[in-house]
Amino acid sequence: MAIIANRIDGRLIHGQVANLWATKLNISRFMVIDNEVAQSDIDKQALKLATPAGIKLSVLPIEKAAQNIKNGKYDSQRVMIIAKRPDRFVELVRHGVKIEELNVGNMSQTNETRSITNSINVMEEDIENFQKLKDEGVKIISQMVPNDKAVDFMTLIKE
Repeated sequence: MAIIANRIDGRLIHGQVANLWATKLNISRFMVIDNEVAQSDIDKQALKLATPAGIKLSVLPIEKAAQNIKNGKYDSQRVMIIAKRPDRFVELVRHGVKIEELNVGNMSQTNETRSITNSINVMEEDIENFQKLKDEGVKIISQMVPNDKAVDFMTLIKE
């Protein structure tokens, strides 16, 4: 299977993902799934700049990402899928992509969010989407960096 890791991170590609996770997991391609970001040349350029040398980058609308994955386009690669919020992964699963595990990284604070940890803030809609993913059999963990202990994310929501 080409998908090595799935991560929610509001910052998408940055130090933790670009250096720590990519190195630890020997990632060969980052795939950012986001309908809005895929339409923004400025966002795409920023993501290219943040991607380390030697790692390929795809910034795709969710449906296109699902088609490419199901068609085996990345089967010879080690792919890390990154999205800002859980709804992107719900849509990916709806399009027939099997996700074993989802790592919840940084989710920024806004007026509509409540804090779960120092770096994870969720809206009610996010909680519903995490539940949908769990109902689809996705194991949801929170692990900021590879050396941290992975925690069952759903227990954090219920606290």
